[in-house]
Amino acid sequence: MSPKSYSRGVLLCQRKKTTPDIFLMIVTFTLLAVGLIMVYSASAVWADYKFNDSFFFAKRQMLFAGVGIVAMFFIMNIDYWTWRTWAKVILIICFVLLILVLIPGIGNVRNGSRSWIGVGAFSVQPSEFMKIAMIAFLAKFLSENQKAITSFKQGLFPSLGLVFLAFGLIMLQPDLGTGTVMVGTSVVIIFIAGARISHFVGLGLLGVAGFVGLIISAPYRMKRITSFLDPWQDPLGSGFQMIQSLYAIGPGGLFGLGLGQSRQKFFYLPEPQTDFIFAILAEELGFIGGSLILLLFSLLLWRGIRIALGAPDLFGTFLATGIIAMIAIQVMINIGVVTGLMPVTGITLPFLSYGGSSLTLMLMAVGVLLNISRHSRY
Repeated sequence: MSPKSYSRGVLLCQRKKTTPDIFLMIVTFTLLAVGLIMVYSASAVWADYKFNDSFFFAKRQMLFAGVGIVAMFFIMNIDYWTWRTWAKVILIICFVLLILVLIPGIGNVRNGSRSWIGVGAFSVQPSEFMKIAMIAFLAKFLSENQKAITSFKQGLFPSLGLVFLAFGLIMLQPDLGTGTVMVGTSVVIIFIAGARISHFVGLGLLGVAGFVGLIISAPYRMKRITSFLDPWQDPLGSGFQMIQSLYAIGPGGLFGLGLGQSRQKFFYLPEPQTDFIFAILAEELGFIGGSLILLLFSLLLWRGIRIALGAPDLFGTFLATGIIAMIAIQVMINIGVVTGLMPVTGITLPFLSYGGSSLTLMLMAVGVLLNISRHSRY
């Protein structure tokens, strides 16, 4: 970015601040409230069986929500250009954490993935924070080098090279779901920045070949693909989750069985408070309840797009676009998996699924959006 453009950006950011987007805040808190209720409803039976406390997961989720809300309001009052200043440092820290989590004794293994670093009674998932770190860095790099993005060597290759380096570290855990969200989000930012479609077509073909290679290289991923095409081929193995998820959604009908009345949470659907919480929501609240959740996500994305379009500089536009793309991609993958439209992968539903790192990250990301909205011209 030239000194002249940089000064202009600073002047735009120093203009009088307005109030943050209250509508976005209301939608976020509504989704969060529904999530807290559904985490308790979905997890009570399992929590009582495993921990002799039906509120075990709900209490922890409330704690995560509290930390996330405090972080959201704190970040909402930090000028979003601060993230431009610290983007490189934050990215380096996240890369270090991605390496540390792979070291036995530091990284904790859950469900076959070494994705968590224990912190006391709680744990942190570095790959979740790499998503927002990559968004901030790409927003900085592309806003300063927008003209170079049309060049494969000077713009596109450095950007995607960094993205796939992070993706490679995440796949060593392995965590295909989180890696896919990060790559998808990064591609959206790079595309919005003005990358050539011809470059994307060529890289897209290589990406598909690489994705197929990743699937073939791991037998459990191949089983997920075959079970997606025909879950009844292995109903007690790789197809079990998808079948049980559909068994939850189907009986929900139009209005659902009633809040707290799910049958599938009685040890049929494994850990229903996490990746498959939407299936329990659809079972208890029906098509109407599920549709209202999708409407809330649509409203959140709409407000985010308005904030991105009204941002006073390219960095703000790219940063807001990345956050919205991350949320949208994660919602689409999660609900696609739950409804049988996509192969099973471990992706949480933003604001609803149980999980401290994911919930805290999403609320922090909304805090950044709210700060950008204070400067937006929409």
